[in-house]
Amino acid sequence: MSRLSDHYRDTVAPQMKEKFSFNNPNELPRLTKIVVSMGVGKAVENKSRIDAAVKDLAMITGQKPVVRKSTKSVSGFRLREDMPVGCMVTLRGARMFEFMDRLISVVLPRIRDFQGVKANFDGRGNFSLGLTEQSLFPEIDLDRVEFQQGMNITIVNTARSDEEGRALLDGFGMPFKRPRGEE
Repeated sequence: MSRLSDHYRDTVAPQMKEKFSFNNPNELPRLTKIVVSMGVGKAVENKSRIDAAVKDLAMITGQKPVVRKSTKSVSGFRLREDMPVGCMVTLRGARMFEFMDRLISVVLPRIRDFQGVKANFDGRGNFSLGLTEQSLFPEIDLDRVEFQQGMNITIVNTARSDEEGRALLDGFGMPFKRPRGEE
């Protein structure tokens, strides 16, 4: 078991049970998956960008990414159908908890002038976060980075509302930006 999954079982779950007065343990919100994706729009001009993104994403997540292809042709972007335009990984189980732990304790604090993440919830408790570069992760060797590439991270859970989702991520230690009055 990972450190974060033990923390969920021992600390976060009892807090959520008390706060939201859940009677059934299956009602408790829990993480389902984390989806990490990189959109590589410049792969249209330079084919090696998609290979670099796949290599970096595999190193960051410890899992082989799936290359995503375009579904339509758009002449304004010189894009044809079935051209590679990004890559993504879906993390579940132990890898999900390990990635979440590294994200919260190592990656987010490395962001310059970091004051917390904006609470971007989708109405059902799922949280999305964007990073501007992959070099924030310690697995990436800065000398070998060919292209700076951003990524989107979506944390999917079983919460029924944004309030439950935020309480779950607060329990894990996600550093949310505080509203101006609470500082």
